[in-house]
Amino acid sequence: MPIFALNESLLFPPPHLAEPDGILAIGGDLTPQRLLLAYEKGIFPWYSETEPILWWSPDPRFVLYPDALKIAKSMRPILRKGIFQVSYDQEFKQVVGRCKQIARPGQEGTWITGDMMNAYCTLHDMGFAHSVEVWKDDQLVGGLYGVSLGRCFFGESMFAEVSNASKVGFITMVQDLRERQFQLIDCQVPTQHLASFGAIEIARQQFLTELEEGLIPSGMIGNWGQLMGRTIPTQ
Repeated sequence: MPIFALNESLLFPPPHLAEPDGILAIGGDLTPQRLLLAYEKGIFPWYSETEPILWWSPDPRFVLYPDALKIAKSMRPILRKGIFQVSYDQEFKQVVGRCKQIARPGQEGTWITGDMMNAYCTLHDMGFAHSVEVWKDDQLVGGLYGVSLGRCFFGESMFAEVSNASKVGFITMVQDLRERQFQLIDCQVPTQHLASFGAIEIARQQFLTELEEGLIPSGMIGNWGQLMGRTIPTQ
């Protein structure tokens, strides 16, 4: 199948027309309107500094259902002792920046380009992109960020500078979203790390069907720190 070239029109080809590796389209822009439309349709951008914007919709899709969250026995005392503190939307730009900078095994450079960072900061200002911050001794030591639409959360990246920090942030977020009847957490592509939490592969069509069902109002547009009562003042 061809890779579709986008123009200024706010349109995407149907996800089922993606290449076997998941690439669907090339070009376009990172305006809030296009990004939100992409997520609504099960599409996301992923490219490097040296590439044009690439849009993906892989099959199968890697997802976590909040009710299926698995917590390893080794994590339970860490959660119980309160070694880390978790907040939301207190340091969004810093979290994205740490995700951009952290070295990842087998990966050269980063896909979080300057344009991507600016685009997601705009979505954050609009109340659609959110960060999870993990603190230890008043220092930011881990976190993650993503986009929320309806009762679905689309994870983008995470980082940890202290062992177990990002795990605590992720578990806390999933538990909080489960309490608010979120239906789906999109993990995009398989990783062993997220599989350990219970994430599984599902067919793209099943994902799109469940995504459409999950795009119902949740009252969670805005600052999650205030909405969930998890704000930690930083110095």
